[in-house]
Amino acid sequence: MLSNRQNEILKLIIEEYSKVPVPVGSKSICDKLNISSATVRAEMAKLEDIGYLEKTHVSSGRVPSENGYKYYVNNLMKPKEMTGEDMLNLQTIFQNKSLVLSDAIEKSLEIISEITNYTAINLENNESRLKKVEVVPLSVDNLLAIVITDNGHVENKKIDLKNSDLEEIRKTVELINKLIVGTPINEVSEKLEYEIKPIIGQYIQNHEMIYNAFYNAFSDLKNKDDMTMKGKNKILELEEFSNNADKIKKIINKFDDENIVSSIKEEDGGINVYIGTENNIDEDLTVIKTKYNAKGEEGTLAIIGPKRMDYDRVVSLLDYLKSCIERE
Repeated sequence: MLSNRQNEILKLIIEEYSKVPVPVGSKSICDKLNISSATVRAEMAKLEDIGYLEKTHVSSGRVPSENGYKYYVNNLMKPKEMTGEDMLNLQTIFQNKSLVLSDAIEKSLEIISEITNYTAINLENNESRLKKVEVVPLSVDNLLAIVITDNGHVENKKIDLKNSDLEEIRKTVELINKLIVGTPINEVSEKLEYEIKPIIGQYIQNHEMIYNAFYNAFSDLKNKDDMTMKGKNKILELEEFSNNADKIKKIINKFDDENIVSSIKEEDGGINVYIGTENNIDEDLTVIKTKYNAKGEEGTLAIIGPKRMDYDRVVSLLDYLKSCIERE
């Protein structure tokens, strides 16, 4: 463990560097702790030897190392008290009873991304089941298929059917509701293929066109990404990456990779911090995430930012958002 003075110095350096990514020199530490420059330099050298600080080539100042951040999060950081404005903004969303949970989470992520300037993600565990299918005619050749799941989620899919018979469409929907209601959404397409397709011709004359339309609609819903990402391009605004186009391109490409983003999924219900090499996005980023469970609807909330992240504020925001969701 570090001495009290070393703890103070490391904490100050990390908090200063989180504001502006410029190496922190001994003078700013001296002014805040009212100790001599020689003492500060000696303590900074010890922290560097331990591996908690690093010296850059362009300055006599120091920057936190990955291990320094980990020590700070585990031993020095205290969650920052949220502002009344931040709490009110999130509370207002969840008090709006016209919003389903997924919409409330999406709007909350927009707010958190804006106030932190980081990327915010929600990964839903899609284990919902089909509750009901409805169709609404839009025009002679178009209709809207409405899919309702058992957890209250509603999806709309526009279907183009030229020269279709509304009575045959009604029969198709009736057959779907009779035979596959209760099926997990991810298995609906398979059940259509093996249980509906072999018998639909017995009930519906123009069955191929109608069947294919519904099969494609359900396939789209199955393949629809259960991930919401807000502030993906916030990475472009980070000063440490502003002159590194290759780094930005690499990170953005990973944000666009569904397999990489899906692996952010969290199993632990606590607020967990993955710094640098601990996450699978990039060694220069931090991922803070948690799992939520609201009336059986589960998912992962994550905030992605630089290693010099404002950890205390992000942890508080994520914890508060989790509590808002689980109170629903």
